[in-house]
Amino acid sequence: MYEIIRKEQLSDAIVMMEVKAERVAKSCLPGQFVIVKIDERGERIPLTICDYSREKGTVTIVFQTVGVSTHRMGALEQGDFFRDFVGPLGNYCEWIDEPAEELQKKKILFVAGGVGTAPVYPQVKWLHSKGIAADCIIGARNQSLVILEDEMRAVAENLYVTTDDGSYGMKGNVNDCIKKLVREENKSYDMVVAIGPLIMMKFVSLLTKELGIPTIVSLNPIMVDGTGMCGACRVAVGNEIKFACVDGPEFDGHLVDFDQAMKRQQMYKTEEGRRYLKEKEGATHHGGCGHCE
Repeated sequence: MYEIIRKEQLSDAIVMMEVKAERVAKSCLPGQFVIVKIDERGERIPLTICDYSREKGTVTIVFQTVGVSTHRMGALEQGDFFRDFVGPLGNYCEWIDEPAEELQKKKILFVAGGVGTAPVYPQVKWLHSKGIAADCIIGARNQSLVILEDEMRAVAENLYVTTDDGSYGMKGNVNDCIKKLVREENKSYDMVVAIGPLIMMKFVSLLTKELGIPTIVSLNPIMVDGTGMCGACRVAVGNEIKFACVDGPEFDGHLVDFDQAMKRQQMYKTEEGRRYLKEKEGATHHGGCGHCE
């Protein structure tokens, strides 16, 4: 059993929880995720790690209450327990293995959309802990959906906030901010890391390809089972079939077929769609070995 040490309501539908999970906290790194389960009959829910403390043995998760299972999770309070808290899963950020002196030469821009701010935060925090500066853009529909702003300001060199309705920060979307930084303020970036809804990552990748900036995206939004067995996160990356949960969740944004991924995500929501995809894709429907039944 895994105790909820702290709970915070970040917005009406977004919840942050700090969970006692010493073995996960001991070995997790930015970019990885966990699978949580409320009770024996609960749904397995993959969630990207927002933060961790090796000293306290805790892992922080952030989630949006959109379905039955996440609403049940949102009803849990400090002192309650998760039955399962499995991880770390997935691959950590590739640049973590780069020598610090090489990373310090790079100018990195992080682009976070909505709840995507949660998995962006540990990456910027990790870089900050190594003395490596990075810029960050947080985009949301309105001010009430801007999360982790204070935490991000503490670790980012420059933080830019955009809202679609102009209720806070710059009016517009994250792409408007990228264009302003690069084309008007003449900022230069060696890499962009974008995490958020698929549609946001698609258009960020289209823009950065035009600007000639290598881009990494995290496909955690399309994960369902988190083990490569359900086939939900099957995605075309260049000329290869990948699975976000076992091969990612991070990929080259300029190679991801976002249109296919978004269409597939909609189909996977219905039983009829899942059966069609399984029949069409055959042995490649699943991740892992690719032949699981």
